[in-house]
Amino acid sequence: MDKKPGIRLGDLQLRIMRVLWDSDAATVSEVQRQLGRPPLAYTTVAHDVAQTRGAGAGRPFRGRPQVPLPRAVSMPEVTRSMTGDLVDRLFDGSLTDAVSHLLDSRGVSADELDRLERMIQQRKSKP
Repeated sequence: MDKKPGIRLGDLQLRIMRVLWDSDAATVSEVQRQLGRPPLAYTTVAHDVAQTRGAGAGRPFRGRPQVPLPRAVSMPEVTRSMTGDLVDRLFDGSLTDAVSHLLDSRGVSADELDRLERMIQQRKSKP
């Protein structure tokens, strides 16, 4: 069975995507400003920001949330793909092992544990 190729973003690509998701569209200069220090070269940012249709001479180069794929992607789609890839590669596909690792290695408040318990109960009650 062929698995659908996942979306993998590097650190810089993910930072750029977050700027674009927050603003829906931005010029390369706007993305540069939002990324802050250290400043990145215009061409570095432009390389990772896909050009929207109709952008041409005399018009600002505007990017929409896209990765090196021929289509725009949403934050939930990227999150789902990258999280699934992480669970598959590091935990052999075991969600239980992944959650156990997170509970053991990160500070988890009582409120977060309550939310997790509610989420599990909701999942159990779904048909």
